[in-house]
Amino acid sequence: MSAFTTKDGVRIYYKDWGSGRPVVFSHGWPLTADAWDPQLDLVATAGYRAIAHDRRGGGRSSQTWDGNDLNTYADDLHGLIEHLDLRDVVLVGHSTGGGEVTRYMGRHGTARVAAAVLLGAIPPLMLQTEANPEGLPVAAFDALRAGVRGDRSQFYKDLSAAFYGANRPGSTVSQGKRDEFWLQCMTVGIKPALDCIAAFSETDLTGDLAAIDVPTLFIHGDDDQIVPIVASARKAVDLVPGASLIVHPGGPHGLSGEYEQRVNGELLAFLARSAGTSPHGAPRSAE
Repeated sequence: MSAFTTKDGVRIYYKDWGSGRPVVFSHGWPLTADAWDPQLDLVATAGYRAIAHDRRGGGRSSQTWDGNDLNTYADDLHGLIEHLDLRDVVLVGHSTGGGEVTRYMGRHGTARVAAAVLLGAIPPLMLQTEANPEGLPVAAFDALRAGVRGDRSQFYKDLSAAFYGANRPGSTVSQGKRDEFWLQCMTVGIKPALDCIAAFSETDLTGDLAAIDVPTLFIHGDDDQIVPIVASARKAVDLVPGASLIVHPGGPHGLSGEYEQRVNGELLAFLARSAGTSPHGAPRSAE
C-alpha cells in the first residue's frame, strides 16, 4: 500500500490514481479516503491525477492518541503534498476535510496550490458563540460524543440517515450507501473520532479563509443537516476574495444519487476553468 511517515512517526495511507494535473481530496468525519472513490475515478478518467489519504486515526493510517486536531491534519496534508512533490494542485475538501484544506492554506500557504473546492465544508466556525450566533450549540456536539462513547456502531448507522438525507420524504438513498458509511466509520479509533469532533466544531478558521488567494468554489446543500449552510458556506464565501458559491436546494451533506452527479459535473467544470491559471491567477506557462 502507498503510505508515507510524518515527522511524528504516523503512517498516512494514500491512493494515487491516474496522471496529469494533481487533484487532492480530503474526506469528512468520520470517514476515510474510500468516501472519495467515485470522484477519484471521475477525475482520473478525465485526465487528472487523483489523490486521497486516510486521515490519521482511521482507515489504513495509524490510529493516533495525539495530534487529532486541524493543525496536525493540515501538517499531514502538507507532508503528503511534499512527499509526492505536487505542484499546481487543486485541493478538494468535504466537511472536516474542507477545514483541513482551509487550515493547510492558512498555515502552509498556497505556493503549491492552484485552486480549491470546499464542499459541505465546516469553515469558518461550527460552534455557536456570542460572535457566531448562527452556529450550533455545544449540546449538538456533546450528543455526537455521547454516541461515539456509547453504542458507536448503532450510532453511526443512525447518523447515516441525516448525513445523506435518507430521513427526508422521497429519499432514494440506498441501504448500501448507508452501510458503506458505517463500514468506513468503524475503522476510526474512538479517541481520534472524539478528538476530531472538537477539532471540526471548535476551530475558528476565519483567518485562514482570509489568507486564501487562489480561485475557490464553495458547494453546499441548503438541507445539510450536519454542517448547516447558514453558519458555514453562506459566511465563508464572503471571507475568501473572489470566491463563488453554488447552493443546491434540498441538497444534503453527503454525496449520493442525483446530488452527487450534479456535484461531479460542477467539479469537472471547475477543474477545466482553473486549468489556465497559475497558483496566483497569472497565466500558466506551457508545460
